Amino acid sequence: MRYFIKTFGCQMNYSDSERIASVLEKNNLKPVENISKADLAVFNTCGVRQMAEDRVYGQVHNLRKNNPNIKIILTGCLSNRKDVRRILENKVDLFVEIKNVGTAITKFVIANEVKQSRSKNNRLPRRSAPRNDIYNKDYFKIIPKHDNNFQAYVPIMTGCNNFCAYCVVPHARGREISRPAGEIIKEAKRLIKKGYKEITLLGQNVNSYKDGNINFPKLLKKINNLPGKFWLRFISSHPKDMSDELIETIAKSKKACEYVHLPIQAGDDKVLKIMNRKYDAKHYLKLIKKIELAFEKYKPGIIYSLTSDIIVGFPGETKNQFLKSAGIMEKVPYDMVYFGQYSPRPNTIAWKMKDNVSKKEKVRREKYLNEILKKTAFANNKEYVGKVFDVLIEKRKDGVYFGKTRTLKNVKLPSKKKNLVGKVVKVKIIKANIWNLAGTMIK
Repeated sequence: MRYFIKTFGCQMNYSDSERIASVLEKNNLKPVENISKADLAVFNTCGVRQMAEDRVYGQVHNLRKNNPNIKIILTGCLSNRKDVRRILENKVDLFVEIKNVGTAITKFVIANEVKQSRSKNNRLPRRSAPRNDIYNKDYFKIIPKHDNNFQAYVPIMTGCNNFCAYCVVPHARGREISRPAGEIIKEAKRLIKKGYKEITLLGQNVNSYKDGNINFPKLLKKINNLPGKFWLRFISSHPKDMSDELIETIAKSKKACEYVHLPIQAGDDKVLKIMNRKYDAKHYLKLIKKIELAFEKYKPGIIYSLTSDIIVGFPGETKNQFLKSAGIMEKVPYDMVYFGQYSPRPNTIAWKMKDNVSKKEKVRREKYLNEILKKTAFANNKEYVGKVFDVLIEKRKDGVYFGKTRTLKNVKLPSKKKNLVGKVVKVKIIKANIWNLAGTMIK
């Protein structure tokens, strides 16, 4: 059998898909690049935005038109929603929550291999017994099949206890569960030994991680102290849990990248309270100042980057309240902000609120904020020109390499040299654009 995985959404979902691929391949399935050639399609879904949900419906509904015998599994954020199951009940063969993919998908594959064989020759297929390591280990212990051999996602927790008014994650993934620190360290050591250059720790709220007396700053220190040359990243953080200890740890750690993603979501205190974010704008700005001071203290002269998330058009958000989000962006020199037009999500608190900001106004507000971002991003990028940075090369296309700095800046690097993908090279930045940099390799 051949499989194809379609992933929607965030880094956590991509990490989940790597574990799903591992489960499938341990059960003798082979990947294909074209879904039309697959015997089994797995849709790893995201329910954060309606747009992502609609894409799932469209692709699942149309899949069997060209491939009538394909089996379909749906997992991820939408897999446990009753309305989704009702809409797709005649299209999807198996709905399964991420935490159960190991056992459930293995059983499904075995059952369908048996059915296929009986339909062809009326006898059971010859195959090995189900792998015990898939049946008996929990989800986190499944060794993933990474997309490449130099970058790896390592989930350290799943679920969320925050219940932000707009967010479906606690309903889709459940409450917070932290992975044992020893297990995380073991996975990190395995990756370092294999030569991985970049390790990204994942969780819905990584800085609330807790395993006994090991909190997130202590976990960062443990991984930072592992021997080897690698970059260490993490996502995503919540301002209410961004402690002084964590800020100091990020700034002092040599392997932790000079990059902090700290979502504010809104600049108005009343909106933040309705969102159930548990901080106000003043507290957030104090955190940004502490981060800036920590980098200046422990890595003087270093260039670092700050990124955030902002939702526009939350129910009841007035124009004046929206302008306070713009005010935050004018005060904080963000390198990137990921904007989201508010989208009502079933089961959330905001689902019961009137979505009274028009689509047209949401688009206008996002464009307004994006113009501010262009100015700060371009000003920040110009600081790179003439300086030399380490760049991890991710891909090559048409004679141009593309990579990222430790600060997560995209860099274009024309070069005739071969086999640079997956390597960290010294690059002198010669040009700054709004969203990327251009450089030349230092010999």
